This record gives sequence, structure tokens and C-alpha cells, in this order.
Amino acid sequence: MAVVYSENAQHRANLLAAEQTRAIAYAAAGNSQAAIKAADVAFAKSALASAKANGCGVEQWQTMLKELGLTGA
Repeated sequence: MAVVYSENAQHRANLLAAEQTRAIAYAAAGNSQAAIKAADVAFAKSALASAKANGCGVEQWQTMLKELGLTGA
């Protein structure tokens, strides 16, 4: 489980919820790399949306999406 801290309480709560969802998806994915990547993409998109909505930094989430192969993130 990743730990990302934000001073913004709403963003912090959103990140925790997204990370919990990702952890559940990882457990269900078994060894499926496609399912794990999908969980990572969903997490990064959720974190990016929350960062934008809450006026927090977006760079790390855009970078994560680019590293996962999504261009224009």
C-alpha cells in the first residue's frame, strides 16, 4: 500500500479511498499483469482528478500515467 500525504484533508481522504480500491484489485488480480496495470491506471486517474478538484499538485499523477503508457495524461 502506497502512502501519499497531503495537507488537504479531502484530497488525503480521496487518496486513501483510491489506494484501498487498488489494494483490493491487486488481491483479486492474482498474477494478471493486465489487471494490476488497470488497477494502477484507475488509481492514478482518481488521484489526478482529486488533485485537480482540490487544488493540489498534479505532476506526480500525470507522471505516473505517462509511465503506465498513457499519453496526454
